[in-house]
Amino acid sequence: MYKKLIVDSGKRMAKSGLTVETWGNISARDKDGGLVYLTPSAMSYEIIGEDDIVVADLAGNIVDGKRKPTVEFELHLGVYRVRPDVNAVVHTHPVYSQIFGVLREAIPAVIDEAAQILGGEVRCARYELPGTKELAAACAEALGRDGYACLLANHGAVCIGADMDAAFRVAKVLEMTAQIYAHARMIGRPRLLEKEQIAYMHDFAYHHYRQP
Repeated sequence: MYKKLIVDSGKRMAKSGLTVETWGNISARDKDGGLVYLTPSAMSYEIIGEDDIVVADLAGNIVDGKRKPTVEFELHLGVYRVRPDVNAVVHTHPVYSQIFGVLREAIPAVIDEAAQILGGEVRCARYELPGTKELAAACAEALGRDGYACLLANHGAVCIGADMDAAFRVAKVLEMTAQIYAHARMIGRPRLLEKEQIAYMHDFAYHHYRQP
């Protein structure tokens, strides 16, 4: 089930415009089994099959799979270790989000959708080299205990969720927010939402908006 989820999510990523070529990576956690399922390194999402998926435990031991795991193996495991509420991680390379990563600036919640889904400002992690434990630590620090996304300086974005659909929803809303905020700054001075308004909309979206 989880291997198929990763394969299908890779194709979803390829069609979404959230990355290019083989960049970006995806993982899902089976909370019951305690294992993490990850995309392999440097393989096109269009050709990845279930046999290519890598399975690891939270200690970093490979328990199944013949491929090398994504280069951001440590980043994914690092998120799961500190965030028990997270069961899916989507690492993207979208254009507008990366603009703010290059600027090393946070993206504020300037639209209602960002307040509802992202829950507030999306912070930018300090720069560390790709694939390192230092980058994994910087990502976990930027996400904190309540963040749903963070930017990686000069690199990309990391979006998380309780399941894969939630993580992709965060990724799409983050990129839309980045695009709107970038264009708004070109035209004038964006007006930010108040903290109380953000808190209200975030609570409403996660606890009252959806069907029971």
